[in-house]
Amino acid sequence: MHRSRPVLAAGLVLSAALLAGGCGDPGDLRGAGTTPTAEAPTRLWPKLPPPSAPAEDYGTIESLPVKGVSVPDGDLRKVNPVAVAKADFDENPGMYGRSDAVYKETARQLDRCDTGRTGDDECPVLNAYYRDLTGDGEDDLIVGIRLAKGHAENLDIRAYAMEKKKLTQIMEMGDAVLGVELAGHEVIVRAVSGMDGYEYRTVWSWDSHQKTMLPTTDEIVRSVNAPSGKPSRKPSRKPEPAGSVRPAPSPDASR
Repeated sequence: MHRSRPVLAAGLVLSAALLAGGCGDPGDLRGAGTTPTAEAPTRLWPKLPPPSAPAEDYGTIESLPVKGVSVPDGDLRKVNPVAVAKADFDENPGMYGRSDAVYKETARQLDRCDTGRTGDDECPVLNAYYRDLTGDGEDDLIVGIRLAKGHAENLDIRAYAMEKKKLTQIMEMGDAVLGVELAGHEVIVRAVSGMDGYEYRTVWSWDSHQKTMLPTTDEIVRSVNAPSGKPSRKPSRKPEPAGSVRPAPSPDASR
């Protein structure tokens, strides 16, 4: 329960009076020193004109309908994940263009999939997971697709929801994935970084305005598998006694 400032002030006065009678009790109130002044962020180059376009094209993140797949009773647990992946991959290429060799080979592998099986060596569709990502109380579908040979370490991750009674793709991304986690309504993707001992950590969260999952947090962090010890440092040279003379190096010493 929040206490008002007058009550807190009265409490402090009473505590001070009681402690004052304690004759040097070690629990006396003591000042914590000077409180640092809060500083507002400093804006750099405030007169820069606004950019007309982004420096890089991150792609359009939007919800996309998946055609050709019916959802009995609107329950995504009743839909075959392989059928969803095949239909969506054909309709929405995602991070690859239709002319890319990786896309073509992955599409051929999907065509050979047994629609009743996932997670085997013949089918690139991994076992599906279900979680309410949108916050509507209904389970959504999360599917992983291993990309074709040569890019097998890369994973295409897609999520689906029922939007206006239609099967809809609400997330699509691909990367050299180290691991994927579900936390609450969020999807957390760990991916390879070019820095030794570090990895990318991206948190995807539902955006009710865009009606899709967005990468709300994207950061580079120390890898969970990185050595815990600090980098070794060369021992510092010990100071020599005053008046000592360092011997000159031998002319035959190796260089």
